[in-house]
Amino acid sequence: MDTPSQPEASEHAALDLGLIQTLKADGQLVDVDTPVPTDDVLAEMHALMLKMRRLDERMMLRQRQGKIGFYGAVTGQEATPVATVFATQPSDWIFPALRENAIMLGRGFPLEKWLAQVYGNSGDVLKGRQMPSHMSGREVNQVSWGSCLGPQLTQAVGAGLAARARGDDMVSVAFLGDGTTSEPDFHTAMNFAGVTKAPCVIVCQNNHWAISVPSEKQTAAETFAIKARAYGMPGLRVDGNDVLALTRVLSEAVERARCGEGPSFIEAVTYRIGAHSSSDDPTRYRSESSAGRSATRCCASSATSGRAGCSTTPSARPWQRPSTRRSPRPSARWRASTLLRARASSRTSTRNSPMAGCPGISRSSTRSRAPPETRPKIIELRIIEPGPRPPPRVEQRRGRME
Repeated sequence: MDTPSQPEASEHAALDLGLIQTLKADGQLVDVDTPVPTDDVLAEMHALMLKMRRLDERMMLRQRQGKIGFYGAVTGQEATPVATVFATQPSDWIFPALRENAIMLGRGFPLEKWLAQVYGNSGDVLKGRQMPSHMSGREVNQVSWGSCLGPQLTQAVGAGLAARARGDDMVSVAFLGDGTTSEPDFHTAMNFAGVTKAPCVIVCQNNHWAISVPSEKQTAAETFAIKARAYGMPGLRVDGNDVLALTRVLSEAVERARCGEGPSFIEAVTYRIGAHSSSDDPTRYRSESSAGRSATRCCASSATSGRAGCSTTPSARPWQRPSTRRSPRPSARWRASTLLRARASSRTSTRNSPMAGCPGISRSSTRSRAPPETRPKIIELRIIEPGPRPPPRVEQRRGRME
């Protein structure tokens, strides 16, 4: 049996142990000779990132108001879905995890139908029979993800094999988080794909947190990309906030699978700057300062250099961006939008707060944190004592006296 030569082994080690980057932290190219997309393509990438950020803000606010049941934001991890849109063909099938549903929008899925699935109303193509944030659409070749982590990986491998058996040049792209690498389905899919040389690409978004479990407690391996060696496929470790590097790496992996050269495993190194979902409270297991520093690093290395609605200051949060709209009336909706932008300073527990578990909001009483000019005015009520009653009216009847 032939053994790989030394140059191939060293190159393999550089790809799954290093970090592939096209942009520096300041947004400049690592190599000035690196080909970059046209201005029109970069503008489309930025527009999709901005749409995803705005949707996250609005939907998280709707969830806090009780209008939707659940939402999983992709805040800070927009680069991977955007790169997938531009690296794949419309005929390729997408098997997402929680944070890749926006690929549908980039492929032309109507925003109204996408939002209808979040609300579960009659406009939903699934007719409200699926859980929130589990979008899917046959018209854009995207399968709904499963809340049970991992099944989408084996499904993607099987779909790729079925396409090859039919003679189609379709490539399946599956996504997972770093926590899913501990699930049995991950190892089953990786081994299945490696043995059969299935035309698929498996992408792991390593955001360093599997809900409350950090990545260093998830695996003893030096990187997640190095796991691909055991399954006989190339592993690549790329900056998950560098949309240009992601687009290049994903395009090469997809074309490699399309040409019959087998699967690839990609680790996109990023950071989850918010909560895992609307049901999570990250202040219980990590500090805001660490999230702020990582958010700054992620924003600085973005292809748009912070243009995707992301500030480069550690104290800024995307859900705390000041609004230019007129302040709403002082009601429950006013409190929700105000608390969502406020930044609590203390850590006293308020489990009964309507904003408990909000990303970036500590469990403290923030009822009086609103700016003075936007607080509702307190109306003083006075009880006025009534004056003397008038004498009762005596009716005189005509008739005989009794």
